[in-house]
Amino acid sequence: MFQPEDILYEDNHLLVVNKHAGDLVQPDPSGESALEDQIKAYIKQRDAKPGAVFLGVVHRIDRPVSGAVLFAKTSKALVRLNEMIREGRIRKTYWALTEQTPDPEAGELCHYILRDGRTNRSRAFDAPKGDAKLARLRYATLGVGTHYTLVEVELLTGRHHQIRAQLSKIGCPIRGDLKYGAKRSLPGGGISLHSRRVEFEHPVRREPVAVTAPVPAGDNLWAWFENR
Repeated sequence: MFQPEDILYEDNHLLVVNKHAGDLVQPDPSGESALEDQIKAYIKQRDAKPGAVFLGVVHRIDRPVSGAVLFAKTSKALVRLNEMIREGRIRKTYWALTEQTPDPEAGELCHYILRDGRTNRSRAFDAPKGDAKLARLRYATLGVGTHYTLVEVELLTGRHHQIRAQLSKIGCPIRGDLKYGAKRSLPGGGISLHSRRVEFEHPVRREPVAVTAPVPAGDNLWAWFENR
């Protein structure tokens, strides 16, 4: 559940929140409370707004994923940020704890992602296949522990479960991600994939903005890697 201390950045136009693993970004058919609605309710109360609160979701991260999520507080900012997303001008960097160390330890992955709506799962292929979409990311190994490796990922495209599917494809499933080959689950159903940083030009002030999200609290393995 959202807490006010989860806000990493806020001004009149933008809001960046550090999402907890397991939280929904937007409402879905389950009817469960979502981050979008929780933030609206908080702003309405905090600012004593008499009417509806405007809050636009600029990008989404999967429910079991934690980290930085960008919202727009004005329609002008939302239109401009959506355009920046389409043009690839918002840089999104993720941290993943993987069960194996990538070989090579840094590089670029290029696959074709095919989504299966029935299983809510994506598969990564080396060559074009049917309706599969091109998926690209850059990665670098930041640290190696006894059982897990810290891998930094920069998304170059935004496909369904892209990081999870591509890392699994090269034999490096993400800690806790049973759907993509991890050996065991984590308490609470989250996975060790974290939206670490978002970087972009402010849609109104035209100044650079870079926001880094601390890793999930209470996870000793995340803390060990972050503090190295």
